[in-house]
Amino acid sequence: MSNFHGQVALVTGASRGVGASVAQMLALGGANVVINFKSKNSRALEVANAIRTNGCHALLAQADLTNDHEMREMIKLVKEQFSRLDLLILNASGGMEKDKAADYATQLNHTAQVRAVELALPLMPVGGRIVFVTSHLAHFYGDKPVYPVYEPVAQSKKAGEEALRSRIPQLTTNGIKLVVVSGDMIEGTITPKLMERHNPGMIESRREHAGFLPTVEDFARAIVNASADSQLESGATIFVGSTNWD
Repeated sequence: MSNFHGQVALVTGASRGVGASVAQMLALGGANVVINFKSKNSRALEVANAIRTNGCHALLAQADLTNDHEMREMIKLVKEQFSRLDLLILNASGGMEKDKAADYATQLNHTAQVRAVELALPLMPVGGRIVFVTSHLAHFYGDKPVYPVYEPVAQSKKAGEEALRSRIPQLTTNGIKLVVVSGDMIEGTITPKLMERHNPGMIESRREHAGFLPTVEDFARAIVNASADSQLESGATIFVGSTNWD
């Protein structure tokens, strides 16, 4: 496990799935972790307790990333508690939920990602790192086909990624790197399950075509490794799972 001793990491969407695994892996490496979550307090508390068991600090930070005030309060909390932020892991995403505004995917996957970076930058020292977590369907949006039900997510996440990449010169001036980690469908996560409802048999078909699907642990480990790898250039993309799509 990489050495994150003394570092402070903020993981968005860290109460379950990939985000929870990333948070716990970072703590195993010695990081103090800010666990962002929207509403699942009990799940977030379980993650925090697991981290504290390892002897690291865990800070619960409830915030809806589409809410500017809540985001500002979260970053204020990080500043008060730790006074710095070494790693910003932009894991949270969405856009397939029911009963959301028409622009919800854009607000979460684009606007909120840029806001998170802008708010976090004043706390990030030279050597800091931002990791944007995405999917192959989003990363290759416009070049490869996408399932219609996922298109709003893919389009908005692609826009979010491009918006962050456009800030690389500014980040470089501040001594901070941006790395993108893109994954195939991840076994057991919520997005493929939601997509499966609209396209029965889709997951098995993708598994057969790709040869395998990465697990939550596979994807989380790649994100954590990307957070630590000093050899990666800013703007580098790490692919997890097959990129063969047609």
